[in-house]
Amino acid sequence: MPAALLFVIFVVLLVIAIPVSITLGIASVLPSVFDPSFTVGAKYLIRAMFGGLDSFPLLAVPMFVLSGIIMAKGGISKKLFDVFAFFLGNFTAGMPCAVIVTCLFYGAISGSAPATVAAVGSMTIPILSALGYDRTFSTAIVAVAGGLGVIIPPSIPFIMYGMASGASVSSLFLAGVIPGLMIGLLLMLYAIYHCRRYGEDREKIHAEIHLLHEKGLFRVLRESFFALLSPVIILGCIYSGIASPTEAAVISVFYALFVSLFLYRTMKFRDIPPIFVEAIRTFTPILFILAASTAFSRVLTLMQVPQAVSSFILEHFNSPVMILLVINLFLLIVGMVMDTTPAILILTPILLPIVTAINMDPVQFGVIMVVNLAIGFVTPPIGVNLFVASSLTDVPIMAIAKKAMPMIGLFLVALLLITFIPALSLGLL
Repeated sequence: MPAALLFVIFVVLLVIAIPVSITLGIASVLPSVFDPSFTVGAKYLIRAMFGGLDSFPLLAVPMFVLSGIIMAKGGISKKLFDVFAFFLGNFTAGMPCAVIVTCLFYGAISGSAPATVAAVGSMTIPILSALGYDRTFSTAIVAVAGGLGVIIPPSIPFIMYGMASGASVSSLFLAGVIPGLMIGLLLMLYAIYHCRRYGEDREKIHAEIHLLHEKGLFRVLRESFFALLSPVIILGCIYSGIASPTEAAVISVFYALFVSLFLYRTMKFRDIPPIFVEAIRTFTPILFILAASTAFSRVLTLMQVPQAVSSFILEHFNSPVMILLVINLFLLIVGMVMDTTPAILILTPILLPIVTAINMDPVQFGVIMVVNLAIGFVTPPIGVNLFVASSLTDVPIMAIAKKAMPMIGLFLVALLLITFIPALSLGLL
């Protein structure tokens, strides 16, 4: 069966809204159906699916999903926002900048962009709206800044890429720090420009910040201390060698439970079973996609698709700059129509040989891939962050996307810098 026909069928199944996991399963079986001599049979595919799930690093994903949900239910995002609003609120665009910094910190807890949007947005969008900020702008800035959740470590997509490429997950986490901070800074600069152009209700903002200042710095820091400590513990365990990323994910679950139940007392023991159910519902679709994409990637390897694509690009584009621009454009398009997990697991075996042929470090390429797909979180038609943010505010998805366009432009500027300046990704390694 020709590889081109297989991809056409794959795209058609996605277009007619067949679930991604089922689409991947069908595409994995088709070559052996059309060609009985093809070496992959049903037994091999089943072994490949179970083998793909038998991965210690992969255990970090459900643990980070669970800890993110616990921290959202425990109100940790509100504690983070209060301390950043205390310091930034009186500056121009101080409150939107506090939202962006909160997304950075919450991303360092949850590892998930949609989780960051849901946890931070549900709490900050009403505050920004009450302070006189345009509701669509407030929703757009949370949707875009939520994408930092997959760039700032720990990051679930980095774990997926590490599993698909063999790159060190700890190195990928470290490589995401500077790019994540840089993109956060660019978003804050845009927020300042927007607020200077369209104005702010300084009277309402000063009244809100005055309430925080009345508490006093010591009280605000005391109330937020354990929330701020969360990313320090998680990342500190990883980089000090105390724990692997998977073990740190488990630590984050117990830490989130302890803080929410006994320190902040924002959760009761009766809240735990529903949280487990929500975590299972969140992770189960990812699990099926992982299993099916592992089988599909094995089929593509046996059909020699990665070698064919690599040869085509290297033959038709001689300049490394052009090769990287083509790959970035391709990843941007993929990010618009495909979820992050299957995109990483399917495309990494195809694209990694190309970038290694032009002497790019696999860790740097991992950052490039994740940043590309993070942009996909806020671009129609599949932009997950747009759907999550819209569900919080009832602002139409296209209205959010239109307001987010300048910020997406800054994301693209950052992507080009990350692509052509290796030190931004590898400087901390």
